[in-house]
Amino acid sequence: MSPLRFGALVAAGTLLASAAHGQARPAPGTQQATAIFAGGCFWCIEKDFEKVPGVIEVESGYTAGKTSRPSYEQVSAGGTGHTEAVRVIYDPQKVTYPQLVEYFWRHIDPTVKDRQFCDVGSQYRSGIYWQNDAERKVAEASRDALLKGGKFKVIHTELAPASAFWLAEEYHQDYYKKNPIRYNYYRTGCGRDARVKEIWGNS
Repeated sequence: MSPLRFGALVAAGTLLASAAHGQARPAPGTQQATAIFAGGCFWCIEKDFEKVPGVIEVESGYTAGKTSRPSYEQVSAGGTGHTEAVRVIYDPQKVTYPQLVEYFWRHIDPTVKDRQFCDVGSQYRSGIYWQNDAERKVAEASRDALLKGGKFKVIHTELAPASAFWLAEEYHQDYYKKNPIRYNYYRTGCGRDARVKEIWGNS
């Protein structure tokens, strides 16, 4: 965990917060679908996706690991194999999975391995976790198009089948709304937006 993020947690008094662990409820209704992405700090990528028209809700959690019901402390220590991730619940009639994938790319740094911005470790690796063959084809095609375009010589973002998604503790959900000052201090200090603009411009 970066010193900036640790400081934000301590200042918010959240290290002692309690929360239930487990997998989230399935999204109800026929007009809802889900997508799973990892883009470093889940506080940040959660806020990014919640700006997208057609996105109903974004949940922070842990995925692509080997431990059941991992805690934040376990994942942060780097021993569970998980990465911080988000589950995006969206209305497919208002926003499509390919659109979400393209949006995702433009809010991460795909050029680095096992880190995002100031957070270092495999628990902050970026990833697209597809849930069916159609999503796999979209994810792979988008990555290949970026490589073919010549913008990147290599992309380290992990593309893998989805596995168990474990909800993060309640104090992590909508952290940017609950602790806006501390969240903005962390995000700015981490250099996330500056680096994204450097890579992608205003796209």
